[in-house]
Amino acid sequence: MEEIGEVFQYYSHIGVAAVKLVKELKVGDRIRIQGHTTNFEQNIKSIQIEHKVVQKAKSGSEVGIKVDEKVRRHDKIYTIE
Repeated sequence: MEEIGEVFQYYSHIGVAAVKLVKELKVGDRIRIQGHTTNFEQNIKSIQIEHKVVQKAKSGSEVGIKVDEKVRRHDKIYTIE
């Protein structure tokens, strides 16, 4: 597993995590989100940058991703091969 980002905000009413990326992320990637009380895997179904849907995002981007479960600030995001 390789760390690709960290959650800096969670919007519970729409189930979206705002993430600061340190590596590229693409639609279709399988990720694990881990934190003190968070631990689950999911596939990336959509990525948005400033409310625009994109297929991939580069390192350094701040993106919104739809998440299957509640996440918290400082949760780490990893890609799964």
